[in-house]
Amino acid sequence: MRVSRVIGKVTLNRQLDEVLPGSYLVVRTLNRGSLAGENAGNDETLVMYDCLGAREGDLVGMVEGREATAPFWPVKVPFDSYNACILDTVNFQPILKVT
Repeated sequence: MRVSRVIGKVTLNRQLDEVLPGSYLVVRTLNRGSLAGENAGNDETLVMYDCLGAREGDLVGMVEGREATAPFWPVKVPFDSYNACILDTVNFQPILKVT
């Protein structure tokens, strides 16, 4: 699971039977520096399936790959990442390097 910030949403203009009800959000993955408040995060943006109701600016726990489709088995789904949780707070304290 990776921590990500919601930065937008995807709007679809046609309904397909394969697409599950829910929303598709654009997220930016966070790295150690962004969790510590030192930078804005990775340059990687992904589209994530969301059925929990995350909004722009929320921190979410994103699951990717085969694990993302496991809850929907045996139905085949057209996405490879989904929102597993909405995070209220993150308490990240990096270990200081001792020289």
